[in-house]
Amino acid sequence: MKNLKSVTSVILVVAIFSLSVISMNTKTDEIQTNAGSISNQKIGWGIKRNDNHEQPDVGSNNKKVLEENKGICLGNREKKNIYLTFDEGYEAGYTPQLLNTLKENQVKATFFITAHYVNSQPDLVKQMIEEGHIVGNHTVNHKSMPELSEDKIKTEVMDLHQVVNEKFRL
Repeated sequence: MKNLKSVTSVILVVAIFSLSVISMNTKTDEIQTNAGSISNQKIGWGIKRNDNHEQPDVGSNNKKVLEENKGICLGNREKKNIYLTFDEGYEAGYTPQLLNTLKENQVKATFFITAHYVNSQPDLVKQMIEEGHIVGNHTVNHKSMPELSEDKIKTEVMDLHQVVNEKFRL
């Protein structure tokens, strides 16, 4: 873990909706944002791992969606950076030890949290923020967004955003 001192940055792997201007068109299954219109059709997400020390394959459809919406999934293949992200919605008690190891090695990471995590682990969320990690919004209940109405999407994202800002005065 000591070799990780050279890790320089972390990338959020979440697409952020510009919620103030979202409007849903149910006839065409598209969402209108200030970035244009994107399909809200549910698609599978994942990567195809390989054993040749190259970046994994995200699939041509997912790659196209990411590129069209300026999303980020994989870092620059020419630079040797490691991006650490943790899904705290399903945390199993390892976060205190993980935070200590990251701090000892001067490494920053991104932790995606839900409302349950904020409410059940506020001291750990505070520690993440104070130690300079990125705390990403994994929504209140970790719902599948294409299945939700515009109002419910706003609620899922903005309610968590508001709670974190209020609890930790960001």
